[in-house]
Amino acid sequence: MSEAKTPINYIEFKAKDLTEIKNFYSKAFGWVFTDYGDGYTAFAESGIEGGFELSHNPIINGALVVLHHDSLIEVKKRIIASGGTISQDIFSFPGGSRFHFLDPSGNELAVWCEE
Repeated sequence: MSEAKTPINYIEFKAKDLTEIKNFYSKAFGWVFTDYGDGYTAFAESGIEGGFELSHNPIINGALVVLHHDSLIEVKKRIIASGGTISQDIFSFPGGSRFHFLDPSGNELAVWCEE
């Protein structure tokens, strides 16, 4: 039995001004945006899908790599067993659920699923 793969599926950035960031990336690279409320915009036509989350905090590590897996419970257990730390437990958002984790070096990533 082969293990389910967990590919990089999405990448998230922080942004101080969503209107400004959308204008920049659409003009510079032709990215297309879809807004989800006042605090989030997703982008497409960039080579990989992703989004920008509005942040009023200083942006230090602005990129969040998001993996996809069919079972959040299963992959969460594997992450913990492999030495990772859950930094934000499973939560719902429009389109699914996800959680964040830290790898052994402190890099934060997320895993999502359509559940």
